[in-house]
Amino acid sequence: MAIAISELITKGSAARTASRELRNLPTEKKNTALEAIATALDNQQRSILEANSLDMEEGRRAGLTDALLDRLMLNKDRLKGMASDVRTIIGLPDPIGEIFDGRTLENGLRIERRRVPLGVIGAIYESRPNVTVDIAALCLKSGNAVVLRGGKEAVRSNNALATLVRCSLEESGVNPEVVQQIIDTDRTVVDQMIKANDYFDLIIPRGGAGLINYIAKESTVPAITGGIGVVHAFADATADVEKSADILFNAKVQRPTVCNALDTLLAHSTVAPTLLPLVAAKMNAAGVEMRCDQRALSLIGPANASLVKAAAEEDFGQEFLALVLSVRVVDSLDEALAHIEEHGSGHTEIILTEDYTSTNRFLDEVDAAMVMVNASTRFNDGGQLGLGAEVAVSTNKLHARGPMGLRELTSYKWIARGDGQVRR
Repeated sequence: MAIAISELITKGSAARTASRELRNLPTEKKNTALEAIATALDNQQRSILEANSLDMEEGRRAGLTDALLDRLMLNKDRLKGMASDVRTIIGLPDPIGEIFDGRTLENGLRIERRRVPLGVIGAIYESRPNVTVDIAALCLKSGNAVVLRGGKEAVRSNNALATLVRCSLEESGVNPEVVQQIIDTDRTVVDQMIKANDYFDLIIPRGGAGLINYIAKESTVPAITGGIGVVHAFADATADVEKSADILFNAKVQRPTVCNALDTLLAHSTVAPTLLPLVAAKMNAAGVEMRCDQRALSLIGPANASLVKAAAEEDFGQEFLALVLSVRVVDSLDEALAHIEEHGSGHTEIILTEDYTSTNRFLDEVDAAMVMVNASTRFNDGGQLGLGAEVAVSTNKLHARGPMGLRELTSYKWIARGDGQVRR
């Protein structure tokens, strides 16, 4: 306990001090450091993958779920993608120093708002070693220092990546103290971080519902506590069956272990007889277990039934993070909206439709961080939306919502310029 607190104090204090230097760092300098990180990711793949392989072996011995192992795994393609995301961040406008809402008041006082970093970010995450680079890169470009605390299951991978980032910063002439890594993986570190208001301006958790709910309840530092994705697709009466089946397949199968993967299909009773057998055939071929209400079960032929089961009530409102899909037949858009309102988590919801009125009602009435029409839920991702990467997908409404990129890691301050004005 004492060791954990000591490490947190040392590194939190170092990050706070370094943040004062970072917030005024020129864009060119930040971009040079980011390119050094991307180049190192390209050139040091072997050592990173060796570290990750050891984490994967230990994870299997420890009985990690397939979802956690998938999030833990790094390979050449994922490292290449990480480097590409860093380079995308280089190409994005630097938000720091942006001036907006400038005007002159009647008394001659000139006012404006200027975008500034938040300060020091505390990142607490499980399994996902890519978060080490994603958050470090976004924090660097947005002028924030960061203290990284990954889970014990990824300790070697995280250490290799954090070391790579810090060395790249130093080689680029940027103070490496702006990126800190907590080595101690004891749970007490999390308890201390979320109450360390002197060191952190924001806590960002990335992990399962248990971690996120715990931080939401216990943190005294402001925290982004969204990210749990119970994701629905509603196929309305006018849905294009072939197009919808392809979208649903991608949303469920392309990467089932992440928060923007599809969990529940709501099929309008008009389109369900043609859509559900087609969806079942595609899902069955990919090994997806479908948990269906009685109406859906009756519409799926026996040839498609090897992985089709009756749904339990708890299968609705469930984030599966696996090749599992719950299915329900509904009779109207109103019924679908009521289901989403009851069971959704405010993450990602989509409608499959060719009807203009249904589209607009769904977009207007569904309360979620991203609401989509005729496209895969997998697009609710910072990289896919042009943010370069994301530090989290927030289901909060304050201070940010949806994928959090550069702008979402900033605040602003008011600037006022006068010439002797006094208030009367």
